[in-house]
Amino acid sequence: MTRAKTTARLGALLALLMIICVAAIGTARAELKIDITKAVVEPIPVAVTDFVGANSLPSQYGADMARVIAADLERSGLFKTIDKKAFVQKAEDIKSLPRFGDWRVINAQALVHGRAHIVTDGRLRVEFRLWDVLAEQQMVGLAYFTIPDNWRRVAHIIADAIYKRLTGEDGYFDTRVVYIAEQGPPNRRIKRLAIMDQDGANHRFLTDGGSLVLTPRFSPTLQEITYLSYYGNLPRVYIFNIDTGRQEILGDFPGMTFAPRFSPDGNSVIMSMAKDGNTEIYVMNLSTRGVKRLTNHSAIDTSPSYSPNQKQVVFNSDRGGSQQLYVMNGDGSGVHRISHGKGRYATPVWSPRGDLIAFTKISKGTFYIGVMYPDGTGERLLAKDFLVEAPTWSPNGRVLMFFRQGRTNRDGTGGKSRLWSVDLTGHNEREVVTPMDASDPAWSPLIP
Repeated sequence: MTRAKTTARLGALLALLMIICVAAIGTARAELKIDITKAVVEPIPVAVTDFVGANSLPSQYGADMARVIAADLERSGLFKTIDKKAFVQKAEDIKSLPRFGDWRVINAQALVHGRAHIVTDGRLRVEFRLWDVLAEQQMVGLAYFTIPDNWRRVAHIIADAIYKRLTGEDGYFDTRVVYIAEQGPPNRRIKRLAIMDQDGANHRFLTDGGSLVLTPRFSPTLQEITYLSYYGNLPRVYIFNIDTGRQEILGDFPGMTFAPRFSPDGNSVIMSMAKDGNTEIYVMNLSTRGVKRLTNHSAIDTSPSYSPNQKQVVFNSDRGGSQQLYVMNGDGSGVHRISHGKGRYATPVWSPRGDLIAFTKISKGTFYIGVMYPDGTGERLLAKDFLVEAPTWSPNGRVLMFFRQGRTNRDGTGGKSRLWSVDLTGHNEREVVTPMDASDPAWSPLIP
């Protein structure tokens, strides 16, 4: 099956029919909106009611969806969901308009109310409305038809719509994360490729643990993952098709290949390759399998990441005597150093917005997750610990995910590795729960 056909079939399966357009009613009062560019944002109190079913009866789909929507908004750090026990007006009593006074008395600034029920053809119909409580106006109203099993994804889509209406920027809840699931003692560590929704739901393993796997990265289409795998102690770069489960060796290179990453257009993979004792950066065209060398230096050049427009590449190199960040043009020309702080820099990744580069920094025995502008200015450190590493961006460029590993005790215990997220303010740091140890996360684009 071709890549285009597979993508089309996936799109058809998850197709959602929008039947109510965004509605915004003018008012003399100030519109409810969050400025997420501030260093510290006071969370907006939001009331999310259980979505009622047909004839305003309780709906299990509706209760579950409300729970997912509230959790998404809460985790963003921009919203504070109000306990349902405080609600004065019941969800089933809300008809055409809420009693806004009942919601103001519990300090709600925004209200989310909806309905979810199975229609005669067996599909799930979901509709919701977002209300500005203070201005007493509807901010958005949307409705969808989908298969019942798709209820969780619809909840994420609704959370994204709320996030966008209140912040002016795209959300990131309808996404997935691929990572390395780890278990076992340090000397017999089993590492498997795993995938889950961004909130940890729908978790499943993609590989069986028979071979060591590292550094997974999504393609822009979401259909494929590229990663490094050691099979028979030989490191090779693979492409894994999520839909079919098919694995394909990217190329049988003469040396060690590692740190693969798709180009933004999905037509090539950029990676490092060690040949004759020298590690350089190469790019492979996925259609022709032609390989082009981008760097030419006696130092170790690795961890390349394209800018969103594919015109530049950031990578780390020790060509200046210590591990630092460098930027070059997409053809390998114009190499220049951008990191100038104290310590060593590694694992750079360009923001999907193009405005920042995230990185790992090691200074005086402490690891940091930080960001800087592409010219090297404006360095900010967002998280630190004994070991934090491998940042990956949310598709809206406002949140980073990474892994944190604790110290190992003398008896070999401890040293657990977990996924965490932090926003660009550095104030909303949260664990991303996984069933076992986790490392090397990669955040997908929004699901089409």
